[in-house]
Amino acid sequence: MNRRKFLQQTSSAVAAVTFVPAAAANLTGKGGAFRVGFLTDTHVKPTAVAEAGMRSAFRHANTLKPKLDFIINGGDSIMDVLKASREKVQLQWDVWNKVLGEENKLPIYHCIGNHDAWGWQMTDPEVKSDPLYDKRWVMQQHGMKERFHSFEKGKWKFIILDSAQENNGGYIARIDEPQFSWLENELKSTSTESYICIVSHIPIVSFCSAMFADKNEPNGDWKISRALLHTDSQRLTELFHQYPNIVSCLSGHIHLQDMVEYRGIQYYCNGAVSGDWWGGPFKGFAPAYAVFDFSDAGTVKRTMINYL
Repeated sequence: MNRRKFLQQTSSAVAAVTFVPAAAANLTGKGGAFRVGFLTDTHVKPTAVAEAGMRSAFRHANTLKPKLDFIINGGDSIMDVLKASREKVQLQWDVWNKVLGEENKLPIYHCIGNHDAWGWQMTDPEVKSDPLYDKRWVMQQHGMKERFHSFEKGKWKFIILDSAQENNGGYIARIDEPQFSWLENELKSTSTESYICIVSHIPIVSFCSAMFADKNEPNGDWKISRALLHTDSQRLTELFHQYPNIVSCLSGHIHLQDMVEYRGIQYYCNGAVSGDWWGGPFKGFAPAYAVFDFSDAGTVKRTMINYL
């Protein structure tokens, strides 16, 4: 049996999606070499509801049993800075850093979200020339040297992409050419004995991207915005198909939850810590975060945690 077929069969056999209330989140963790909390779309802002919600999510993740080994922040840490003044941007980051410093004791790896990029919807020349314009402010706050990066844990390599690019005052879901070249080299340089998990804020493959839209085209065709699904999905999935050790891809952005298996790779969209931007459930999905069990055999199991 070839390696790809083996990975496909074993991944399909163990992939699971479980929804549990916070009170029942005493997970067994069996079959996992390590556990990861995936907390995405926190969208914190200086309000009592948002601050308390973020505090509850990170406190819950830090006290989960069996314990998490680390956290991946899936992006959109703060509410929105696409057209916010410097003062409002700083207020949002102040809340994020305060709560994170008080509630999180676990190692954390960051992915940049579209709402984390400052000034894309502003026309003021002073903003465009500011040293913190674009993604430099979020990188400073997270202590990131690069927009995209990788790290290893056990037999696994995690590749974290930067999937939102400025586009005529808005944004488009794709990776830029320097990042694509870096990704190609990163995949080539990874041992075939290692398993790979790829993280992007915006989904590369997802059914949720279609379900997010409120309207279809007049003729009934599905309408998927370039801001909701990677426009370079075909290019990326063709690249991924060359590497049988790519097992899973994790994302957020949509605030909904799904799991799609495409060409032997599991694509997980993981809801939102903020739910409906701190207004309760979004389209039936409560505020939540995901827990992933990664095994030495190259399998992945997801559990969704409704933490409130």
